[in-house]
Amino acid sequence: MSGYFGEVFHNSVLLVSIAAWFVAQLIKLLIELARTRKVELSLFLSTGGMPSSHTSFVVAMGATLGLKYGFDSPYFAISAVLSMIVMTDAAGVRRAAGKQAAVINMLVESLEHQGIKLDKKLKELLGHSPVEVAAGAILGVLIAVLSHRG
Repeated sequence: MSGYFGEVFHNSVLLVSIAAWFVAQLIKLLIELARTRKVELSLFLSTGGMPSSHTSFVVAMGATLGLKYGFDSPYFAISAVLSMIVMTDAAGVRRAAGKQAAVINMLVESLEHQGIKLDKKLKELLGHSPVEVAAGAILGVLIAVLSHRG
């Protein structure tokens, strides 16, 4: 492959970030398998859960950029700011939206018991606990360090 398309597939920062996301999603599947003894393939593309794949994705990017260009580089600074926004959103806004969805689902279920039929349930697993975000960050750093070729 040549040109811009080929460059994307040789971008080590992007590949390490994708690998961190993939491993985080795989861990979610394995945790669910251990917990329920069932393979839930839909979890592979889902949000929420342990560890945060969004966090592992952006933290792996930042750590890889830091290792490659220096932790005093503007690349690392930009990625660190982006990572903080993603982690705050995952544990804040999206977590709150998930809790609101749970309350709305309870209200809908209560109405359905009274014979009022409404649309399907809202997705409740949107955000992350601080522990899930921290686990995603640790995983992102670990994948970046293991992938780094000094």
